[in-house]
Amino acid sequence: MPRASAGVLLYRVTDGMAEVLIGHPGGPFWARKDDGAWSIPKGEFDESEDAWSAASREFAEEIGLPVPDGARMDFPPLRQPSGKIVTAFAVEADLDVTNAVSNTFELEWPRGSGRIRQYPELDRVQWFTVAEARAKLLKGQRPLLDQLMERLAGRAG
Repeated sequence: MPRASAGVLLYRVTDGMAEVLIGHPGGPFWARKDDGAWSIPKGEFDESEDAWSAASREFAEEIGLPVPDGARMDFPPLRQPSGKIVTAFAVEADLDVTNAVSNTFELEWPRGSGRIRQYPELDRVQWFTVAEARAKLLKGQRPLLDQLMERLAGRAG
């Protein structure tokens, strides 16, 4: 059975333009990567947990703030190039991320050194227009932007 993750694509519409909140992964592997490296706040879960509960928990852990109240869209599960299945939910809300603080993970770095260091899961979060986010997001998550825009276009008509 493939690994499963759940996440939240927070979005807002300002002056008719959709913006999304995404995060840059922390740690040494991602330090010098930007375009194609960002992700929605998400994390793994198993069949004992509901996908929305997992997505909400992961958002709170990685952003340091709860998912704000807002209209929610459920997206169909998306298979990543790694084989992982991502279940994402879009929530419409504005959120001030000035004080966002991610949880941390431990990693031996440099590898083989015996030195264990702590890194934030997300070292920064930022609002981007959908066009900007398309360049920033991991390739496997870009279809979420298409799904969001299709739903927003359908809502406007």
